[in-house]
Amino acid sequence: MSTTITWTDPARAQAFNAWLAPLAAQHGLQLHTLRPASADASFRRYFRIDGADGASRIVMDAPPPQEDVRPFVHVAQLIQGAALNGPELLAVDETHGFLLLSDLGQQLFLDALRQADAAQADALMRQAIAALVQWQVRIDPATLPNYDGALLQRELALFPEWCVQREFGVTWTESQQEHWNRIAALLTASALAQPRVAVHRDWMPRNLMVGQQGPGILDFQDAVRGPVTYDIASLLRDAFISWDEEREIDWAVRYWQAAREAGVPLDGGLKEDFGEFWRALEYMGLQRHLKVLGIFCRLKHRDGKDRYVQDLPRFFAYATKVALRYRQLQPLLPLLEPLSGAAVEAGYTF
Repeated sequence: MSTTITWTDPARAQAFNAWLAPLAAQHGLQLHTLRPASADASFRRYFRIDGADGASRIVMDAPPPQEDVRPFVHVAQLIQGAALNGPELLAVDETHGFLLLSDLGQQLFLDALRQADAAQADALMRQAIAALVQWQVRIDPATLPNYDGALLQRELALFPEWCVQREFGVTWTESQQEHWNRIAALLTASALAQPRVAVHRDWMPRNLMVGQQGPGILDFQDAVRGPVTYDIASLLRDAFISWDEEREIDWAVRYWQAAREAGVPLDGGLKEDFGEFWRALEYMGLQRHLKVLGIFCRLKHRDGKDRYVQDLPRFFAYATKVALRYRQLQPLLPLLEPLSGAAVEAGYTF
């Protein structure tokens, strides 16, 4: 067995080796090639292992009780049924949290986009948009958890708890808390008013692989039945790469047109009016960005993962831009400014 893999729990290491050994013969795996493949913000770990056929496989280590692989297995099956490019389940041990998967490749969309010229970036983003439309049309959300108001509010609560209080040491006054409560209610109501589809929850370049069969889809275990604009907002206003607003709007229009033609549910005025669709997308993106500000600070303070807070300025910029644009959201600005500094340029206004 490879010595590049470290285990803090000897019993789990023993269980892993006992599970993988018989699979080596069945799938032609070369055990000495087992090596780390990628890190994760969760407790999951991913390893890569070579096969005698020249193709590599991915092994997931998702230790219970912190992780439950059953949602991953369920959504992986939905992805296969939708003829999208997701990992094939080669072996599953739900009890111990071990999975053997096909390998979707080694080039993330994020890395490809960072190296791409304008035309190459446009081609990649169009691929991601086409796959998203296919996801929304072909994956039945009925068996996914509901992205309800309680979950939306819990996510928003991460911002004051972990970002405002823990990261910046700020305590809001009663008046500031009332402003926050109104903003949270407004964002939640906007999300709940949207048509419901299967939502990946992290449809972004870091979770898509460059592949010949279309984008390889990763990190989908938290999929829910939720607002139609959530995933396109995640793609356009990403945690790790930003675009000028002219390109954001161009790609949003391309998604909107493709979604209408494919039959993605866009009722409630979103189908007829791109301006209304864009507003819903921006409100949804703001909910996500406030949540992520909280999550990144929680990763630092609770989990000892400091690197994520380096991207806080990107999310403050996203949030400030949207709050500047819409009168109803402007009470958020004085809550953000002590944390983020000067407001960013407003950009286009609808």
